[in-house]
Amino acid sequence: MAAPLTLLLIVAVTVRAVLFRSSLADLISERVEVVSPLTAWKRVIEGLALLDLGVSPYSGDVFHETPLIIYLFHFLVDYAEITFILADVITAVALYLAMQDYNKQVFRKQKYALEADRYPPDCHELVRSPAEMFYIPVKVAMFYLLNPFTILSCVAKSTCGLNNSVIALFILATIKGNMLLSAIFLSLATYQSIYPLTLVAPALLYLLQRQYIPVNYRRVSFWWFLVQYFFMYLGSLFVIVGLSFFLLGSWDYLPSVYGFILSVPDLTPNIGLFWYFFAEMFEHFRLFFLCVFQINVFFYTIPLSIKLKEHPVFLLFMQLAVISIFKSYPTVGDIALYLSFLPVWSHLHRFLRNIFLVSCVLLACAALFPVLWHLWIYAGSANSNFYYAITLLFNVAQILLVSDYFYAFLRREHHLTYGLYLKRKDGSEATLILK
Repeated sequence: MAAPLTLLLIVAVTVRAVLFRSSLADLISERVEVVSPLTAWKRVIEGLALLDLGVSPYSGDVFHETPLIIYLFHFLVDYAEITFILADVITAVALYLAMQDYNKQVFRKQKYALEADRYPPDCHELVRSPAEMFYIPVKVAMFYLLNPFTILSCVAKSTCGLNNSVIALFILATIKGNMLLSAIFLSLATYQSIYPLTLVAPALLYLLQRQYIPVNYRRVSFWWFLVQYFFMYLGSLFVIVGLSFFLLGSWDYLPSVYGFILSVPDLTPNIGLFWYFFAEMFEHFRLFFLCVFQINVFFYTIPLSIKLKEHPVFLLFMQLAVISIFKSYPTVGDIALYLSFLPVWSHLHRFLRNIFLVSCVLLACAALFPVLWHLWIYAGSANSNFYYAITLLFNVAQILLVSDYFYAFLRREHHLTYGLYLKRKDGSEATLILK
């Protein structure tokens, strides 16, 4: 498996290096689908210029990244291209290793279930074979590295790629069962953009399963594990926030980074749901609808955790998708991260209902983004309604894609419990309806 991964990394790095040296790099770095007011490289350069002049980079309304990012590039600004390529490589390798370990655990559980005769006789065609699972890690790495969204994000030098690498390392640490590293990387991801806080649920559920601790509120072991994890998580977060204060010498970054993410003052068009809605919003309604929009990212965590408590990795996939759809300043780089998990669920294809239609809509929207932007901004023959319409359709397609996988996952689990070919009491074939 090392040879295909090595070849994949060589191809991915070559593609990025060629695009960095092409005339397309400047064009891509200006695309609103690829960069946001949070992640744009142009804003990082502005922040570095202010820092070099001895002025706080947060004194204006330009730079909104975290202090660790600006101090990282204070030393690596001349090697920015290598840094972003390396971030993508780290993400892909981390996902590859994580899926390797996850596949071993899935196969082990499946083997025990077969030996215990837990599956109905007619469900053996749903059982995953080793040959089917063998290439999944490479496919996951390929789906990330060769995804046009990931390549565009890297060439634009969007700091979203760095966030993805931190989340990928968190996923690797969690699946490997390393509680300390999982808490550290999750705190770092939360420090970067708040929203990964929701990933604490799948992480806890997975680590509890890994250590054979049941989710039982009456068990002391359950609460002790939670206390340990949150102590590591909050301790790491406190250290990172304290280090940021030590580097900057003030707390200016808190409202400029986290206040900016939550209050959404910059309504630059992007592929998210916020900008158009709040551009049209009356000011006295703004706070209410801001709370309604922001709560979407966090609201689904509890019901999904209850429904998928036995399947934390699929819950992780769902949470990543929810974050990328409902965050305030999304980019295509956020979408690329959860799309890389699709090969892991390739066994669900027989139960997907709308995959062809949704795939076509996503591809059509991706192609129409630059067209409608040109018609609106340059040609003047369209307006913001056109661009927001395609943005809305793009997000609806993502929601349909994720809900379709959710339905397929639940249906497969139902069949593994009750049988693939359901019968009524009179012996006739029954129809399964999931509500």
